[in-house]
Formats: sequence, structure tokens, C-alpha cells
Amino acid sequence: MQLIAWSIPAFIALIALEAWVARRRGLRIYRLPVAICDLSCGITSQLFNLATFGLGVLVYAWVYQGRIFELDAGSAWVWLLAMLGVDLLYYVWHRASHEVNFLWAAHIVHHHSEDYNLAVALRQALLTSLTALPFFLPLALLGVPPLVYAVAKSLNLLYQFWIHTELVGRLGPLEHVLNTPSHHRVHHAINPRYLDRNYAGILITWDRIFGSFEPERERPVYGTTKPLRSLNPLWANLHYFAEITALIAAAPRWRDRLYALVAHPGWRPGMTSAADASEAFEASEYHLDPAALRQRASHRYDPSVRPALTLYIAVQALLGIPATMLLLIHGPSLAPSQVLAGVALLGAGAVAWAGLFERHRWAWPLEVLRVAASVALLRSIVG
Repeated sequence: MQLIAWSIPAFIALIALEAWVARRRGLRIYRLPVAICDLSCGITSQLFNLATFGLGVLVYAWVYQGRIFELDAGSAWVWLLAMLGVDLLYYVWHRASHEVNFLWAAHIVHHHSEDYNLAVALRQALLTSLTALPFFLPLALLGVPPLVYAVAKSLNLLYQFWIHTELVGRLGPLEHVLNTPSHHRVHHAINPRYLDRNYAGILITWDRIFGSFEPERERPVYGTTKPLRSLNPLWANLHYFAEITALIAAAPRWRDRLYALVAHPGWRPGMTSAADASEAFEASEYHLDPAALRQRASHRYDPSVRPALTLYIAVQALLGIPATMLLLIHGPSLAPSQVLAGVALLGAGAVAWAGLFERHRWAWPLEVLRVAASVALLRSIVG
């Protein structure tokens, strides 16, 4: 987590650079309300990890106590094993997160954005750190030391930041081995030929080996097949769990109710195979033909906001970034009550800013309460 926290200034600088380059090229790849929502999802995700007090690291360390092999953290081969192992198991988790309903409910947040830029890389879900953890525990059993694992996993995530951009084209021979912006644009697209493809972290080799590779052939249209049409990071994290709950409630048999949790996201009660789910999807409104894709690309969710309000929210969001960084870095030295209060207030801010963009009546009272409570918390920490 510290490696990610210390990288935050670089993330923001690169996002600003990308926006400037895009503007110079006459491209509009950023919409401020959506970008702030992306950053809000990243803030809440990192804060959730902090609020769980490193549960993933603790579980990994506990499983590591029963390791089969004794591997030396000073060996270059151990670091290579960790990097390759993390990358392969990331592929497995990522693919499962698109094919298993409750895992997709946790992961879908990363795919909601109808833009594609470096801010989208920071759009992470609350629960993915927990859903991913079981997939990486084999490395603990093999004897990969916790520190080596933590660094390898952080480096894997850091690599994936730069591939969330439309400004970088194809990279020649590197496209055969590495996950590149071109490959990852495919992964984020809702074009029918691109759905559920290119799950790689660093090496696109896994997709080529396991049959999930698709090159970029046509212009991608981004988002999810059923658009979220909300900037609220809390709703973004919860809405698909609500859909699964409704699916369970509508299922006539207990077998279907249980299966709804692990079924493919396209499955519905009464379907007997993956082919049924595929046929149903292709007949639904969410299977987009070229005309529907053009419609989605030109009608992205973009609430109209007064410039003064936009400026206020932008300033508050910018203040939230260093506050998040400081909380992540210094959280271990603070009282648990102060950590949880900081997490709650920054999370409330993310929800309030979305509410202000979308003109909800509850947004201003929440924002005023958040600002007042934040001042009080800051005084208690500094004083």
C-alpha cells in the first residue's frame, strides 16, 4: 500500500499531462465530473483497504507460515517467480471476475467509465482486494515471502496504470508479449467482438495461451453493456449486488438461487447452459450493433453543472488527494478511531461531490457536515 500511496503524485501529474496533450491534439478524452468520479472510486478503494487494517497482508502472512518451500527473499529467481506468479494469478482472478457473478459485482466498478484515460486506471472497486486475495494464496504456500509478494503485486498494479490511455498507439513487437494500451482498450470496450477479452496484467502471453486474446481492429466504445448512469461511487460498488439479489428473489428454485451467485453474468433462471446465456445476451438490448455503438459513444452520461459548482467540487477533490495520501502513509501511527473517521469523511466527500454534480437535495447538507467534521478531525490530529 505504501508504494501505491507514494505513487499518487506521479499519477496526478501524468493525468494532467495526458489531459494537456489531448487538448493540444484537439481530443476530448476527459470530462471533469466523470474524472472526479473515477478518482473518488480510487480514493474509496484505497481507504477501504486502510480501514480493513491490511487484512490481505495478514491472511497472506498466516498462510505463509505453512509454506512448502523455504525461498530466499534475496534471490533474483524468487523475485522473478513472484512477478510471474502474481501476473499469472492476476489473469486467473481477472478472468474469473468477468465470468462469475459475485466476482463481477465487485469488479464492475472499474468498467463503468464511458471514457478511457489514465484516471480510469484509478477507478478501483472497494472489494476487489478481498475477492482477489484467495487467488494469490498459492504463492504463500509455495514460500514466496510476504514482502516479495507485496512488492510484486504493487508493481503489477503500477504497470497497469499507463495502459489506460487512447494517446498511445500500437507498439510493434512489444504487442506480442506485453499488455499494451491497444490490448487494454479492447478489454474496456463493449463492442461485441471485444467483450471478455484481454485479461492480462503485464504479459499478454496469458491471453494468447488461454484463448482470450483479441487484437484491436475497430474503434472501441467504452463502458458496460448496461450503463450505470451515475457518478455515485457508493452506488457504483453496490448496484450489481442489488441486481444479483433481485435475480435470486425472482428464481423459482433454490438451485437457481444458489447458482445465481456463481453463474456467468449473462445467466438467468431457466437457462441450462452457457450457450443459452450467450443466445439470450445476443437477443437483448445490451448486444450492441454498429448503430447502437455509435449512439452509446455520442450519448455518454454527462450531467450539466454550473462552472462555479464545478470549480468548488474540483478544488475539494484536489484537496482530497493529498489527504488520502497522508492518511495512507501515516494511518498506522494514528489512533484507529482517527483512521476510521478520516476514511468515513473522505468517503462521504466522494458521495457528496457526486450528489452535487447530479443535483440531489441531500448533497449540500452532507457536504457541509463533512467539511465541518473534517475541520474538527484535523484539529484533533494536529492539536
